[in-house]
Amino acid sequence: MMTWTALTTLNNKAQAEALGEALETLTPEPTGVGVFEVEDGSGVWEVGGYFIEAPDAAGLALLAAMNGAKDFVVSEVPETDWVAHVRRELPPVEAGRFVVYGSHDADSLPEGKIPLLIEAAMAFGTGHHGTTLGCLIALDELIELGFVGQNVADIGCGTAVLAMAAAKVWPQTVLASDIDEVAVEVALANAKANDLDGRITCVEAAGFDHPTLKGAAPFDLIFANILKGPLLMLADDMAGACAQGGHIILSGILNEQADEVQTCYSSAGFELRKRSSIGDWTTLTLSRS
Repeated sequence: MMTWTALTTLNNKAQAEALGEALETLTPEPTGVGVFEVEDGSGVWEVGGYFIEAPDAAGLALLAAMNGAKDFVVSEVPETDWVAHVRRELPPVEAGRFVVYGSHDADSLPEGKIPLLIEAAMAFGTGHHGTTLGCLIALDELIELGFVGQNVADIGCGTAVLAMAAAKVWPQTVLASDIDEVAVEVALANAKANDLDGRITCVEAAGFDHPTLKGAAPFDLIFANILKGPLLMLADDMAGACAQGGHIILSGILNEQADEVQTCYSSAGFELRKRSSIGDWTTLTLSRS
């Protein structure tokens, strides 16, 4: 099936957002609209629409002129096997003793690494994002210091790559949770694909709000690779669920948000052990003092 994209740029955030809203009213209407700042420091904003019918060229020209944007560039997009495309584009990612890979690279893994199979079509949690990579490196550093996890939880697990990393290193069953039902299914499927069937228990829950998690606490290691807002809300619950002397690894934190998250967790009784950044994202390793 043929589809179309319509893209333009302009130098003002408010105008870009207004154009994005106006684009949604076009007939035929787009199936999706995006407004993004180009991440090169130029201050340029991109506005785009995705169409399953050829867009109205005159309507696009009028919207661009009314909002001070350049003319839309309309392109036909042939049907593409995007899963195969992504698989070709994403190579294995090394993070300390771990390597995250897709099945297409199963025959070309570096020796001596602990393999974690995550199909590249599952974009978040493949290890290519700075948050996941940062958490895996933080785990590797804890292991290097001699830490041995006895009771581990992965909160907001997504693909469960962090839970699987812990289960590959230590023999205990790892608990994982996610607020999304599909993520729970994906996590369990990934565990099975990594020969960890039965080693990871995954439940649908917001934070620690599940009998399985409450019954297993306190944990000596907790991963929470989510976002700043949920992390701030979970600080007290995290303190209640973490054993004295236990560790937490937090990410999903933009660099400019890290001070606020760190301060919040210090107030909740945690001490900073390590703070690192990869690209725009910060990972915090803290222990409960």
